[in-house]
Amino acid sequence: MPELPPIIRALMDGEAYPEKPHRVDLVQTQMSFVFLTGSFAYKIKKPLDFGYADFTTLEKRRFFCEREVELNRRLSPTVYLGVVPITESKGRFAVGGPGSTVEYAVKMRQLPMERCLSRLLARGTVTPEMIEQVARKIADFHARSKGDGEIAAYGSVPIVRRNTEENFNQTAKYIGITLSREAFDTIRGYAHQFLESNAALFERRVKNGRIKDCHGDLHSEHVVFGDDIYIFDCIEFNDRFRYADVAAEIAFLAMDIDFHERPDLSDRFVQAYIEISGDTEIMALLDFYKCYLAYVRGKVESFELDDPNIPDVEKMVALDAAKSYFWLAKRYALG
Repeated sequence: MPELPPIIRALMDGEAYPEKPHRVDLVQTQMSFVFLTGSFAYKIKKPLDFGYADFTTLEKRRFFCEREVELNRRLSPTVYLGVVPITESKGRFAVGGPGSTVEYAVKMRQLPMERCLSRLLARGTVTPEMIEQVARKIADFHARSKGDGEIAAYGSVPIVRRNTEENFNQTAKYIGITLSREAFDTIRGYAHQFLESNAALFERRVKNGRIKDCHGDLHSEHVVFGDDIYIFDCIEFNDRFRYADVAAEIAFLAMDIDFHERPDLSDRFVQAYIEISGDTEIMALLDFYKCYLAYVRGKVESFELDDPNIPDVEKMVALDAAKSYFWLAKRYALG
Protein backbone atom coordinates (compact mmCIF):
# COMPACT_ATOMS: atom_id res chain seq x y z
CA MET A 1 0.00 0.00 0.00
CA PRO A 2 1.43 3.44 -0.94
CA GLU A 3 2.23 5.85 1.86
CA LEU A 4 -0.66 8.07 2.87
CA PRO A 5 -0.42 11.83 2.17
CA PRO A 6 1.19 13.89 4.98
CA ILE A 7 -2.08 15.56 5.99
CA ILE A 8 -3.78 12.18 6.38
CA ARG A 9 -0.91 10.79 8.47
CA ALA A 10 -1.00 13.92 10.65
CA LEU A 11 -4.73 13.55 11.32
CA MET A 12 -4.14 10.07 12.70
CA ASP A 13 -2.66 11.81 15.76
CA GLY A 14 -5.18 12.79 18.45
CA GLU A 15 -3.24 16.00 19.13
CA ALA A 16 -4.54 17.37 15.83
CA TYR A 17 -8.10 17.58 17.21
CA PRO A 18 -9.68 20.02 19.69
CA GLU A 19 -10.99 17.11 21.81
CA LYS A 20 -7.54 15.41 21.94
CA PRO A 21 -8.79 11.82 21.57
CA HIS A 22 -6.58 8.98 22.78
CA ARG A 23 -7.21 7.07 19.55
CA VAL A 24 -8.09 7.96 15.96
CA ASP A 25 -9.28 5.33 13.51
CA LEU A 26 -9.12 5.86 9.75
CA VAL A 27 -11.82 4.52 7.44
CA GLN A 28 -11.56 4.96 3.68
CA THR A 29 -14.29 5.08 1.09
CA GLN A 30 -13.89 5.52 -2.63
CA MET A 31 -14.20 9.29 -2.23
CA SER A 32 -13.20 10.10 1.32
CA PHE A 33 -10.94 9.67 4.31
CA VAL A 34 -12.98 9.44 7.52
CA PHE A 35 -11.33 9.93 10.92
CA LEU A 36 -13.14 8.51 13.95
CA THR A 37 -12.25 10.01 17.33
CA GLY A 38 -14.82 8.22 19.47
CA SER A 39 -17.13 11.21 19.84
CA PHE A 40 -16.89 12.67 16.34
CA ALA A 41 -16.21 11.70 12.76
CA TYR A 42 -14.29 14.01 10.42
CA LYS A 43 -14.70 13.36 6.70
CA ILE A 44 -12.25 14.72 4.13
CA LYS A 45 -12.87 14.38 0.41
CA LYS A 46 -10.10 12.89 -1.71
CA PRO A 47 -8.73 15.53 -4.16
CA LEU A 48 -9.67 13.53 -7.25
CA ASP A 49 -11.88 13.84 -10.32
CA PHE A 50 -14.09 10.75 -10.61
CA GLY A 51 -15.84 12.01 -13.73
CA TYR A 52 -19.21 12.19 -12.03
CA ALA A 53 -17.70 14.02 -9.01
CA ASP A 54 -14.88 16.56 -9.09
CA PHE A 55 -13.05 17.36 -5.84
CA THR A 56 -9.81 18.55 -7.42
CA THR A 57 -9.70 22.05 -5.89
CA LEU A 58 -9.94 23.22 -2.28
CA GLU A 59 -12.88 25.44 -3.16
CA LYS A 60 -14.78 22.54 -4.70
CA ARG A 61 -14.12 20.39 -1.64
CA ARG A 62 -15.36 23.16 0.64
CA PHE A 63 -18.49 23.58 -1.47
CA PHE A 64 -19.33 19.87 -1.44
CA CYS A 65 -18.63 19.59 2.28
CA GLU A 66 -21.16 22.35 2.90
CA ARG A 67 -23.58 20.70 0.49
CA GLU A 68 -23.17 17.38 2.29
CA VAL A 69 -24.08 18.94 5.64
CA GLU A 70 -27.08 20.79 4.19
CA LEU A 71 -28.56 17.76 2.44
CA ASN A 72 -27.94 15.22 5.17
CA ARG A 73 -29.55 17.38 7.83
CA ARG A 74 -32.85 16.55 6.13
CA LEU A 75 -32.76 13.03 7.61
CA SER A 76 -30.14 13.34 10.39
CA PRO A 77 -30.20 16.93 11.65
CA THR A 78 -28.43 16.16 14.94
CA VAL A 79 -25.61 14.17 13.32
CA TYR A 80 -24.16 16.70 10.87
CA LEU A 81 -22.49 19.40 12.96
CA GLY A 82 -20.90 21.54 10.26
CA VAL A 83 -17.79 22.08 8.16
CA VAL A 84 -14.44 22.69 9.87
CA PRO A 85 -11.13 23.89 8.40
CA ILE A 86 -7.96 21.83 8.50
CA THR A 87 -5.08 24.24 8.99
CA GLU A 88 -1.30 24.12 8.66
CA SER A 89 1.15 26.15 10.69
CA LYS A 90 4.90 25.54 10.68
CA GLY A 91 4.43 22.12 9.13
CA ARG A 92 1.80 20.99 11.66
CA PHE A 93 -1.77 20.16 10.65
CA ALA A 94 -4.75 20.67 12.97
CA VAL A 95 -8.53 20.76 12.95
CA GLY A 96 -9.53 24.38 13.37
CA GLY A 97 -6.08 25.45 14.53
CA PRO A 98 -3.97 28.51 13.70
CA GLY A 99 -2.41 28.98 10.30
CA SER A 100 -3.64 28.74 6.75
CA THR A 101 -6.59 26.58 5.72
CA VAL A 102 -5.38 23.71 3.55
CA GLU A 103 -8.41 21.42 3.67
CA TYR A 104 -12.01 21.13 4.89
CA ALA A 105 -13.81 18.35 6.73
CA VAL A 106 -17.41 17.51 7.47
CA LYS A 107 -17.76 17.15 11.23
CA MET A 108 -20.32 14.60 12.39
CA ARG A 109 -21.39 13.06 15.63
CA GLN A 110 -19.94 9.55 15.54
CA LEU A 111 -22.74 7.03 15.23
CA PRO A 112 -22.80 3.57 16.86
CA MET A 113 -21.97 1.67 13.69
CA GLU A 114 -22.35 -1.67 15.45
CA ARG A 115 -26.04 -0.76 15.26
CA CYS A 116 -26.09 -0.11 11.51
CA LEU A 117 -28.63 -2.14 9.57
CA SER A 118 -26.05 -4.19 7.64
CA ARG A 119 -24.44 -5.46 10.85
CA LEU A 120 -27.78 -6.12 12.51
CA LEU A 121 -28.85 -8.11 9.46
CA ALA A 122 -25.63 -10.14 9.68
CA ARG A 123 -26.38 -10.87 13.34
CA GLY A 124 -30.00 -11.77 12.62
CA THR A 125 -31.37 -9.20 15.07
CA VAL A 126 -33.55 -7.13 12.72
CA THR A 127 -37.30 -7.40 13.32
CA PRO A 128 -40.17 -6.57 10.96
CA GLU A 129 -41.11 -3.73 13.33
CA MET A 130 -37.68 -2.14 12.90
CA ILE A 131 -38.02 -2.37 9.13
CA GLU A 132 -41.47 -0.78 9.28
CA GLN A 133 -40.03 2.13 11.28
CA VAL A 134 -37.44 2.70 8.55
CA ALA A 135 -40.17 2.59 5.89
CA ARG A 136 -42.19 5.18 7.80
CA LYS A 137 -39.21 7.51 8.15
CA ILE A 138 -38.43 7.31 4.45
CA ALA A 139 -42.07 7.74 3.41
CA ASP A 140 -42.27 10.87 5.55
CA PHE A 141 -39.01 12.14 4.03
CA HIS A 142 -40.30 11.56 0.50
CA ALA A 143 -43.57 13.33 1.29
CA ARG A 144 -41.57 16.42 2.31
CA SER A 145 -38.92 16.23 -0.40
CA LYS A 146 -38.70 18.70 -3.23
CA GLY A 147 -40.10 17.51 -6.56
CA ASP A 148 -40.37 20.38 -9.06
CA GLY A 149 -40.31 20.28 -12.85
CA GLU A 150 -36.53 20.29 -13.12
CA ILE A 151 -36.25 17.35 -10.73
CA ALA A 152 -39.12 15.48 -12.42
CA ALA A 153 -37.20 15.32 -15.69
CA TYR A 154 -34.70 12.96 -14.06
CA GLY A 155 -37.32 10.22 -14.00
CA SER A 156 -37.77 10.32 -17.77
CA VAL A 157 -36.71 7.42 -19.98
CA PRO A 158 -33.86 9.36 -21.68
CA ILE A 159 -32.27 10.24 -18.32
CA VAL A 160 -32.76 6.77 -16.84
CA ARG A 161 -31.30 5.26 -20.03
CA ARG A 162 -28.33 7.62 -19.79
CA ASN A 163 -27.72 6.48 -16.21
CA THR A 164 -27.87 2.80 -17.11
CA GLU A 165 -25.59 3.25 -20.11
CA GLU A 166 -23.11 5.14 -17.97
CA ASN A 167 -22.99 2.14 -15.65
CA PHE A 168 -22.24 -0.22 -18.51
CA ASN A 169 -19.59 2.08 -19.98
CA GLN A 170 -17.85 2.47 -16.65
CA THR A 171 -17.83 -1.26 -15.88
CA ALA A 172 -16.77 -2.69 -19.24
CA LYS A 173 -13.17 -2.79 -18.05
CA TYR A 174 -14.14 -5.07 -15.15
CA ILE A 175 -15.50 -7.83 -17.40
CA GLY A 176 -13.58 -10.94 -16.49
CA ILE A 177 -12.64 -9.45 -13.10
CA THR A 178 -15.82 -8.74 -11.15
CA LEU A 179 -18.48 -9.77 -13.68
CA SER A 180 -18.69 -12.07 -16.65
CA ARG A 181 -19.40 -11.10 -20.25
CA GLU A 182 -22.62 -13.13 -20.01
CA ALA A 183 -23.79 -11.19 -16.95
CA PHE A 184 -22.89 -7.87 -18.58
CA ASP A 185 -24.83 -8.69 -21.76
CA THR A 186 -27.81 -10.14 -19.88
CA ILE A 187 -28.22 -7.14 -17.60
CA ARG A 188 -27.71 -4.63 -20.39
CA GLY A 189 -30.24 -6.38 -22.60
CA TYR A 190 -32.79 -6.48 -19.78
CA ALA A 191 -32.37 -2.76 -19.07
CA HIS A 192 -32.84 -1.83 -22.74
CA GLN A 193 -35.92 -4.02 -23.08
CA PHE A 194 -37.57 -2.77 -19.89
CA LEU A 195 -37.11 0.89 -20.77
CA GLU A 196 -38.41 0.27 -24.29
CA SER A 197 -41.50 -1.57 -23.07
CA ASN A 198 -42.43 0.68 -20.15
CA ALA A 199 -42.03 4.19 -21.50
CA ALA A 200 -45.63 5.05 -20.59
CA LEU A 201 -45.08 3.95 -16.99
CA PHE A 202 -42.02 6.18 -16.60
CA GLU A 203 -43.90 9.11 -18.15
CA ARG A 204 -46.81 8.60 -15.76
CA ARG A 205 -44.46 8.58 -12.76
CA VAL A 206 -43.04 11.92 -13.90
CA LYS A 207 -46.50 13.47 -14.34
CA ASN A 208 -47.72 12.16 -10.98
CA GLY A 209 -44.92 13.78 -9.01
CA ARG A 210 -43.09 10.59 -8.03
CA ILE A 211 -39.63 12.00 -8.87
CA LYS A 212 -38.10 13.65 -5.82
CA ASP A 213 -34.87 14.99 -4.36
CA CYS A 214 -34.07 11.72 -2.59
CA HIS A 215 -31.21 10.35 -0.51
CA GLY A 216 -29.60 8.63 -3.50
CA ASP A 217 -27.47 6.05 -1.68
CA LEU A 218 -29.93 4.27 0.58
CA HIS A 219 -28.23 1.01 1.48
CA SER A 220 -28.03 -0.79 4.78
CA GLU A 221 -24.71 0.70 5.96
CA HIS A 222 -26.35 4.12 5.91
CA VAL A 223 -29.14 3.24 8.34
CA VAL A 224 -28.30 3.21 12.06
CA PHE A 225 -30.58 2.35 14.98
CA GLY A 226 -29.60 4.45 17.99
CA ASP A 227 -31.73 6.71 20.17
CA ASP A 228 -33.38 7.48 16.83
CA ILE A 229 -33.18 6.00 13.35
CA TYR A 230 -30.37 7.79 11.56
CA ILE A 231 -30.17 7.75 7.77
CA PHE A 232 -26.99 9.46 6.65
CA ASP A 233 -24.42 9.90 3.85
CA CYS A 234 -26.71 10.91 1.01
CA ILE A 235 -25.26 11.85 -2.36
CA GLU A 236 -24.19 15.48 -2.45
CA PHE A 237 -21.69 15.46 -5.32
CA ASN A 238 -24.07 15.00 -8.28
CA ASP A 239 -27.75 15.98 -8.27
CA ARG A 240 -28.43 13.53 -11.10
CA PHE A 241 -27.80 10.60 -8.77
CA ARG A 242 -30.07 11.99 -6.05
CA TYR A 243 -32.99 13.16 -8.21
CA ALA A 244 -34.90 9.94 -8.78
CA ASP A 245 -38.16 8.09 -8.68
CA VAL A 246 -39.03 7.23 -5.08
CA ALA A 247 -39.42 3.67 -6.41
CA ALA A 248 -35.67 3.62 -7.05
CA GLU A 249 -34.95 4.74 -3.50
CA ILE A 250 -37.15 1.98 -2.07
CA ALA A 251 -35.66 -0.57 -4.45
CA PHE A 252 -32.15 0.38 -3.30
CA LEU A 253 -32.67 -0.59 0.33
CA ALA A 254 -34.87 -3.55 -0.59
CA MET A 255 -32.11 -4.83 -2.87
CA ASP A 256 -29.50 -4.46 -0.17
CA ILE A 257 -31.65 -6.37 2.31
CA ASP A 258 -31.95 -9.09 -0.34
CA PHE A 259 -28.14 -9.00 -0.59
CA HIS A 260 -28.02 -9.83 3.12
CA GLU A 261 -30.27 -12.84 2.42
CA ARG A 262 -33.40 -11.55 4.13
CA PRO A 263 -35.99 -11.40 1.34
CA ASP A 264 -38.74 -11.58 3.96
CA LEU A 265 -37.61 -8.29 5.49
CA SER A 266 -37.06 -6.80 2.04
CA ASP A 267 -40.65 -7.61 1.10
CA ARG A 268 -41.93 -6.22 4.39
CA PHE A 269 -40.01 -2.99 3.84
CA VAL A 270 -41.54 -2.50 0.39
CA GLN A 271 -45.06 -3.38 1.53
CA ALA A 272 -44.82 -1.10 4.58
CA TYR A 273 -43.71 1.82 2.40
CA ILE A 274 -46.57 1.19 -0.03
CA GLU A 275 -49.09 0.98 2.82
CA ILE A 276 -47.89 4.31 4.22
CA SER A 277 -47.41 6.16 0.92
CA GLY A 278 -50.22 4.62 -1.14
CA ASP A 279 -47.81 4.26 -4.06
CA THR A 280 -48.83 0.81 -5.34
CA GLU A 281 -47.20 1.43 -8.73
CA ILE A 282 -43.79 0.81 -7.15
CA MET A 283 -44.23 -2.93 -7.65
CA ALA A 284 -44.12 -2.56 -11.44
CA LEU A 285 -40.69 -0.91 -11.20
CA LEU A 286 -39.20 -2.78 -8.28
CA ASP A 287 -37.15 -5.46 -10.04
CA PHE A 288 -35.89 -3.04 -12.69
CA TYR A 289 -34.56 -0.61 -10.10
CA LYS A 290 -33.27 -3.45 -7.90
CA CYS A 291 -31.27 -4.68 -10.89
CA TYR A 292 -30.02 -1.19 -11.72
CA LEU A 293 -28.94 -0.45 -8.14
CA ALA A 294 -27.33 -3.84 -7.52
CA TYR A 295 -25.29 -3.05 -10.61
CA VAL A 296 -24.41 0.39 -9.19
CA ARG A 297 -23.18 -1.24 -5.98
CA GLY A 298 -21.13 -3.71 -8.00
CA LYS A 299 -19.64 -0.82 -9.93
CA VAL A 300 -18.73 1.15 -6.81
CA GLU A 301 -17.09 -1.88 -5.21
CA SER A 302 -15.16 -2.47 -8.46
CA PHE A 303 -13.86 1.10 -8.41
CA GLU A 304 -12.13 0.38 -5.10
CA LEU A 305 -9.83 -2.03 -6.93
CA ASP A 306 -8.24 0.97 -8.67
CA ASP A 307 -7.69 3.10 -5.55
CA PRO A 308 -3.97 3.10 -4.61
CA ASN A 309 -4.76 4.23 -1.05
CA ILE A 310 -6.92 1.20 -0.20
CA PRO A 311 -5.05 -1.76 1.34
CA ASP A 312 -4.95 -5.03 -0.58
CA VAL A 313 -6.96 -6.87 2.07
CA GLU A 314 -9.80 -4.36 1.70
CA LYS A 315 -9.60 -4.71 -2.08
CA MET A 316 -10.18 -8.45 -1.73
CA VAL A 317 -13.33 -7.73 0.27
CA ALA A 318 -14.43 -5.25 -2.40
CA LEU A 319 -13.76 -7.83 -5.13
CA ASP A 320 -16.01 -10.39 -3.46
CA ALA A 321 -18.72 -7.80 -2.80
CA ALA A 322 -18.65 -6.59 -6.41
CA LYS A 323 -19.04 -10.13 -7.74
CA SER A 324 -21.97 -10.74 -5.38
CA TYR A 325 -23.77 -7.53 -6.34
CA PHE A 326 -23.35 -8.23 -10.05
CA TRP A 327 -24.66 -11.76 -9.51
CA LEU A 328 -27.69 -10.28 -7.75
CA ALA A 329 -28.26 -7.83 -10.61
CA LYS A 330 -28.24 -10.71 -13.06
CA ARG A 331 -30.74 -12.60 -10.90
CA TYR A 332 -33.17 -9.68 -11.04
CA ALA A 333 -32.66 -9.37 -14.81
CA LEU A 334 -33.52 -13.03 -15.31
CA GLY A 335 -36.63 -12.73 -13.15
